[in-house]
Amino acid sequence: MKNTPIKKVVATGIGAALFIVIGILVNIPTPVPNTSIQLQYAVLALFALLYGPGVGFFIGLIGHALKDAIQYGSVWWTWVIVSALIGLGIGLLAKRIRLDSGRVTTKDLVLFNVTQVVCNFLGWGVIAPFGDVAVYKEIASKVYAQGIWSASVNALTIGIGGTLLIVLYARTRTQSGSLKKG
Repeated sequence: MKNTPIKKVVATGIGAALFIVIGILVNIPTPVPNTSIQLQYAVLALFALLYGPGVGFFIGLIGHALKDAIQYGSVWWTWVIVSALIGLGIGLLAKRIRLDSGRVTTKDLVLFNVTQVVCNFLGWGVIAPFGDVAVYKEIASKVYAQGIWSASVNALTIGIGGTLLIVLYARTRTQSGSLKKG
């Protein structure tokens, strides 16, 4: 399947809408204040792999910004940027992990999960808390605790939910070379 610009725009819109709806409706609180289990990151990962880093970036950016605006009445930009970067980082794998081929190998899943864990811990554990301290003058110990917790929970969510979505999606595709002329 060729990802035309029109397909990418449509995928961005659908992905951002799913990010918002899932993020608002499925918000599982955790013991750390102002953090929750966010299942929309599994969907972000799938769309990023299907459509590439640009689509992943804009789904994270638009979806998170609008979700914050709708749910809280304001946007926490340091965390929105990290959602965009997570989509970008996972999307960089789109050419290496070809879901449309109908085959996802163990090597693909390991690469996907190592990448998403690194993206999550760099994003939520370093970039977001640093931004919170620099931009919003937040207490470092608080935001770094929130960041590490969010990184762990989001890595687990993408690791389980994202992996499951990837495998299920790949199974819906016809494997290349599986059709033979009779």
